[in-house]
Amino acid sequence: MRTRPETTVLAVIDVQQRLVPAIPGAAAVIDRICRLADGAGMLGVRRLLAEQYPTGLGPTDPEVAGRMPRAIEKLSFSCCGSEAFLASLAEATTVESVVLAGVETHVCILQTAVDLLARGFSVFVPVDAVASRHRIDHETAIRRLEASGAILTTSESILFEWCRSADHPRFQDLRKVVLREGPEEPTPGP
Repeated sequence: MRTRPETTVLAVIDVQQRLVPAIPGAAAVIDRICRLADGAGMLGVRRLLAEQYPTGLGPTDPEVAGRMPRAIEKLSFSCCGSEAFLASLAEATTVESVVLAGVETHVCILQTAVDLLARGFSVFVPVDAVASRHRIDHETAIRRLEASGAILTTSESILFEWCRSADHPRFQDLRKVVLREGPEEPTPGP
């Protein structure tokens, strides 16, 4: 199963200013999300941005917000609990798959993924573009996502999958996105 630009939505969830400081390795996660957003923009992939209770958790991190459309506010942990989110998905009648990125893996990412899967979408989770405050929550959620039918992948893999070939007219631009210097990924603990 593969993602295609014309049938995929990139959904970035809850990368908000009051949540980000609590996320270990947040700079690397934000960098991967920004790479996905940049690649989606250049390859014509629809993008959605969701914010959980922005009055309390603040707006989306500015690096991410500047690459995405206006945020959809939500109170439900699953984006599928938001009529605005579901309406945005329905606008693109050709959507077959959703790539989920953001925080927290064990709450909003997991619940959104399970609900999207129940609605018949293929769900891709780039594991380097999702995170939780605690490693045990993140690792357990990753296992549950996979067991539920989500496809685990990486941001770079998604970007090259969208591009398909080195003869794509935007390949060199995408290559620059993939190769640009960014923060180091945190070393996994014991």
